[in-house]
Amino acid sequence: MTMIKMTGVRRAMLPLVVPALLAAGCGTQGAGGAAGAGRRSPSAPAGIPVPSAPVDFPCPGESPALTPPPAGSTPASAAPGDHYAENHGFREPLPLHGGRRCDGLAAAGRIEAALEPLRERGDFTPEHVRDALTGLGYPAGKVRAYGNGSAGVGFLVEADASPLCVEGAMNRDSMRADSFGGYPDHFGCETPSGGH
Repeated sequence: MTMIKMTGVRRAMLPLVVPALLAAGCGTQGAGGAAGAGRRSPSAPAGIPVPSAPVDFPCPGESPALTPPPAGSTPASAAPGDHYAENHGFREPLPLHGGRRCDGLAAAGRIEAALEPLRERGDFTPEHVRDALTGLGYPAGKVRAYGNGSAGVGFLVEADASPLCVEGAMNRDSMRADSFGGYPDHFGCETPSGGH
């Protein structure tokens, strides 16, 4: 009798278990790969794909050796027991990979080209930098320019809503523009002031 009841219970659970198993298979498409392209790690049960590492490739105009990520895009290593890096990880910008990385490099290149004439003239007025960036088509509400020391200016542009962010600075000696994909626990390009 017990066997019959267990079989009935198992049959009753079938409509609940099958959709859950099917749903678990969704979302296994990795960046730049096909569905199911994940690889199984030794600790994962058979049949459960693990997302593969993001794939980067040379972007148009870039040498075959990939450009290393900006120095601030990798979390600082901390001594064992030191939770500073862990507790401040929300402030580490997300790196871009694949096609989004190429979009970011292209946006940074456009911004550097637009600001280079200002740098050559020694024009480090935040208003002029903002005007040059909005002249590229970026909405005024998505562009920040601010004084960066006595002879420089910093800028932050939300190039698209994904978000694709470009941050940098220029002074008499140099210009830098780096792209990133926002922050882990925060929407937008502004550096978050508090974590979760």
